[in-house]
Amino acid sequence: MADLPGWYDNDIDRVIVSEDDIRAKTDELAKQVAADYAQADSVLLVCVLKGAVMFMADFARALSRYGPPAELEFMAVSSYGQGMTSSGVVRILKDLDRDIAGKRVIVVEDIVDSGLTLSWLLKYLESRSAASVDVVALLRKPDAIKVPVPVKYVGFDIPSEFVVGYGLDYAERYRDMPYVGVLKPEVYQR
Repeated sequence: MADLPGWYDNDIDRVIVSEDDIRAKTDELAKQVAADYAQADSVLLVCVLKGAVMFMADFARALSRYGPPAELEFMAVSSYGQGMTSSGVVRILKDLDRDIAGKRVIVVEDIVDSGLTLSWLLKYLESRSAASVDVVALLRKPDAIKVPVPVKYVGFDIPSEFVVGYGLDYAERYRDMPYVGVLKPEVYQR
């Protein structure tokens, strides 16, 4: 069984970030955050659903090895609809379940693409009186950024191609792949 390809492997043109690279980078990012927040009593990790859930789980576990204690919170926002590029109009699909006033907030993102949604989200969180708001993102597409956003912790800069895996999807598929790969154009141009 181990020699058989994964369910979606034939849809992937090439792997951009391997499972091993993701694991190593997640640990490295957790060490950086732990060092920067060493004096904090705790941090509040805010996962942006659905794409960041895989990264959030692994990042939170890695951070727990180095401290400080982390609380987890989840938000769902949308600016894509069914399209492949951000519309720039953000809708909150699921808001935070608690007050974040005075909390040290770290937004956990899967990918920074145009920056439009993240820019809006950061303003929204800051308006709720968080003590601080930083961002840790596994992936960033520097060539696609339309709005500059302060992303303090970045795992990998990648080319502006349509990627899936490790939480990233196309039509709700591919999120469960353990790596990030470029989706073959014929898959989404059908």
